[in-house]
Amino acid sequence: MAGLGSYIMLLLLGILCLLITSPAEAATRKNQFDSGSSYTNDFNVTGQRGILWWHAHIPWLRATVYDDLVIMPKPGTPFPFPKPAKEFETLLGEWWNSDVEKVENQGNTIGLLPDMSDAHAINGKPGPLFPCSEKHTFAMEVEQGKTYLLRIINAALNDELFFAIAGHNLTVVEVDAVYTKPFTTQAILIAPGQTTNVLVQTNQAPNRYFIATRAFMDAPIPVDNKTATAILQYKGIPNTVLPVLPQLPASNDSAFALSYNKKLLAMFPSKLIETSFTPLV
Repeated sequence: MAGLGSYIMLLLLGILCLLITSPAEAATRKNQFDSGSSYTNDFNVTGQRGILWWHAHIPWLRATVYDDLVIMPKPGTPFPFPKPAKEFETLLGEWWNSDVEKVENQGNTIGLLPDMSDAHAINGKPGPLFPCSEKHTFAMEVEQGKTYLLRIINAALNDELFFAIAGHNLTVVEVDAVYTKPFTTQAILIAPGQTTNVLVQTNQAPNRYFIATRAFMDAPIPVDNKTATAILQYKGIPNTVLPVLPQLPASNDSAFALSYNKKLLAMFPSKLIETSFTPLV
């Protein structure tokens, strides 16, 4: 399960495009290129800082190839929050045990929703709650008493996802490359294609703590509600220590979702139109 290999890469040649994600999921440009050739896309970034993402954009191939795009402040411009000791890019995705194109085509042929994913994943790995070996668990090593910045992307096709770290609060500081008024929460809710930056203070007893993500759905629609995990591991703690699981909101916890969304307010309201970010109030 670790990587899709050369087959998917060959499949995507000629159809991969660059998508600069906004809340409206609007592609700035779409291009094709031939196998063996190179491609450069020049674009302007105005009024945005933080993390966006790019991905394949031909039907369900968006689930196969994607990565982050980090926009740093101009040189000499500090973050509007404490400088983190380190940053971690954290991509939340989905995994099918079948070819995703065949899954989509089968659903379209019979007129039903395509089969849901077999697992969610954190940085391409579903974690030890699935029948995979330890090598299929993403881990980030941290030191006690420091602050870290997690740049989180929801690369799932259609699932809104809860995200939490056992024993640690998350301070939201940016959504979709727009700084927010910071607020602290035990878990975040992140929509498909959305990005969120959070600060994490490693102020707990040195241990191994599970990072977890699971789908939110408050309608009678089947979703993959299995929990994917990674590990926040304090330096010096051996891998044999069993991690602690976080308390994620219930999969249908609409009250949490509404409360969380109401807290999303831009730090600089004058930038709302320029960045297309609309706070949910």
